[in-house]
Amino acid sequence: MGGTSTDVCLVLGGRPAPAAAREVAGFTVRFPSLDVLTIGAGGGSIAAIDAGGALVVGPRSAGAEPGPACYGRGGTEPTVTDADLVAGRIPPGASMGGMALRPDLARAALDAAGVTAQGVIDVVDANMERALRAVTVERGVDPRALALVAFGGAGPLHACALADALGMEAVVVPARAGVLSAVGILTAPLQRDLVRSWPTPLDHDGLDAALAELAEDAAALVGAGAAVSVAVDCRYAGQSHEITVPTVADFAEEHRRRNGYARPGADVEVIALRATARAEPAVDPASLPAPRRLDGGEVVGPASIAEDDCTIWVPAGWVARDGAAGALVIRRRS
Repeated sequence: MGGTSTDVCLVLGGRPAPAAAREVAGFTVRFPSLDVLTIGAGGGSIAAIDAGGALVVGPRSAGAEPGPACYGRGGTEPTVTDADLVAGRIPPGASMGGMALRPDLARAALDAAGVTAQGVIDVVDANMERALRAVTVERGVDPRALALVAFGGAGPLHACALADALGMEAVVVPARAGVLSAVGILTAPLQRDLVRSWPTPLDHDGLDAALAELAEDAAALVGAGAAVSVAVDCRYAGQSHEITVPTVADFAEEHRRRNGYARPGADVEVIALRATARAEPAVDPASLPAPRRLDGGEVVGPASIAEDDCTIWVPAGWVARDGAAGALVIRRRS
């Protein structure tokens, strides 16, 4: 959760879910990407009362200029950041790029719009909860077995409430959470993805040889030492959507997991072949210094933990402790 949006992605088995195509502004973009669901809910999302008298938050955003009212840069409309500040989740002395936060301006903006800080927080949390359910429950994944990884400047402020709503036991706040996307780019492996259509969907003869050839082509683009994986886009005959699976044999079970049923004996069509080649990153993530955060201690909620790049809110009934690689792990108190 950053300034303008919240991005949600399901990670199972240590690998984020891929997407063969995404929709952007109503247009289908058939380019390999992570299966990230984005909604207009960020620290700069503007709260207002709509024509029907309901409180709405986003997708309009105050952006960086003028930004939330509490920045003191001329913003007059209340935002999620203003609500978090007034609610006491963000300490007035928290680091915000050297700015001195103005709780008085934040409170004035909320009052002028006729909204409360807690109301804004409740609405934006509800929006993000729907997004989390869309990538878990609606895909047949029980979120209670997962941990919520929270990053971005605003993510750790709202993560525990979302975890609580979905019955998740833990929130993980990585080291350098506010700039984790930049750290990810810095330490990302070199990767090339190749996709080729399969001309005979119901005839799978030669499929393994074609996948092996595609894997060789992908490896050649990355260079020596590349790790290569292959996959196929499959669907039951008559369907208009595909599921990417490692092999055709994996399709039925994945279809059952996502859709709640399988069709034993039904014809399976192969629409496309995929190969991904990855090389080790130029910067080893393990080489980055892990910051000391709680020095082996713990923070019992309700409490705020203000860091240089984000603020973490530990609600009542939760406790934060140091985890591996400089992360904080926040759990319900036992």
